[in-house]
Amino acid sequence: MDVKDMEAKMLASLEEKTGKPIAHWVTVAKKSGLTKHMQILKYLKDEHGLRYGHANTVAFKALGTDAASAASDTELVDGMFKGKEHFRKLHDKLAKSIKAFGKDVELAPKKSYVSVRRAKQFAILQPSTKNRFDLGINLKGQPGTARLEEGAAFNGMASHRVALTNEKDVDAELLRWLKEAYKAAG
Repeated sequence: MDVKDMEAKMLASLEEKTGKPIAHWVTVAKKSGLTKHMQILKYLKDEHGLRYGHANTVAFKALGTDAASAASDTELVDGMFKGKEHFRKLHDKLAKSIKAFGKDVELAPKKSYVSVRRAKQFAILQPSTKNRFDLGINLKGQPGTARLEEGAAFNGMASHRVALTNEKDVDAELLRWLKEAYKAAG
């Protein structure tokens, strides 16, 4: 299921549960005068009884920050690197290395990270700060190391994190971890 299909399903669910289309809820959110995502989300939940997923979707739409609002995957990826352009070569090297694992690898850009999946997600590519590029890897059951941080809280969709700073960090050890995650996702 791609981003557009997921969005259509969420929007249909929102209208079914509330009796109002997304346009109504976006207007409500904008009229609130709130400008931060979590403020809008909380307002919609607390004042209008929306469930988290619906309130989250409305907040993204009201602010125009959802992945579906982007014109293309390229626009999403380019936006991710604003102010962090020096990490683009690292991202591209990782993406190329991961794609070499098999034809079933899918890179799915979001607003702030790229989801890497096979039958299910097995990694996340994320330029987190101006000084750190995070690689989230799903390696359930594998103990962490100094480099492979277990339970890193940067993104709840990965069991481990590796903080990267440049292309030299993409080494045999890192690719081995990614290959293990890829195999487990098949």
